[in-house]
Amino acid sequence: MSATAQPHQNEAGHALAADFKDAMAALCSPVTVVTARREDGSPCGVTVSAFASLSLDPPMVTVALDRRSSLLPAVSATGRLGVCLLGAEDHQLALTFARSGTDRFATVPWHHENGLPRLSEAPVWLECEATTLVEGGDHVLVLATVLAAGSREAPTLAYQNRRFGTHHALPAPDQRNEPAVAGTARRSTAHT
Repeated sequence: MSATAQPHQNEAGHALAADFKDAMAALCSPVTVVTARREDGSPCGVTVSAFASLSLDPPMVTVALDRRSSLLPAVSATGRLGVCLLGAEDHQLALTFARSGTDRFATVPWHHENGLPRLSEAPVWLECEATTLVEGGDHVLVLATVLAAGSREAPTLAYQNRRFGTHHALPAPDQRNEPAVAGTARRSTAHT
C-alpha cells in the first residue's frame, strides 16, 4: 500500500504553499544573477532573488538555489560562484536568466573575471567560494565566502509583489518636527 503525500493546508483548508508564496511575495528582494563555470569551461547563470549578506568577518553571503537549477552542479563541482546584483533597468536581463532552454549569455555583455562569468554592466559584483551547501526542502542554501567585491554607484533592481522595481529613499526627517526622545526635556512654546 502506498500513500500519496497530501499538500500542507492552513486552518482555512487552503494549500499552505500558495499562502506562503503570497506572503513571501510581499518581501522586497534584491535581484541577482548568480554565475559559475561548468567543468568544460562554459558559462552558466540563473536569476536569484533569495540572496543576502551573512557575515562581515569573514565576508560571506547566502544564495538559495533550486535543486533543479542548472547552476547547482557547476557550483558543486567547482566550488566557485559569482554574484551580479542587477541595475534598476535590468529587468529584461533578469527575465533572460530566469528562462530555461536558452543560451542566456548569447545576447548579454559579459566577460570572465578571475575565471567566473561576470555580467559587464551589473553595478555590483562578488566573486565567491562556496564553503557550505545546506539542503533545505526544494532548495540548497549556499554559504559562500566573498573573495573579491566591486561596485559602482547605481540604483539596483528589486522584486516585490511579483513586480520589478527599485528602492526609493524616504525624505530625511525634518529635525524641527521630530518628537521628543523619551527621557529628554523639550522646551514648551505654549503661553499661559
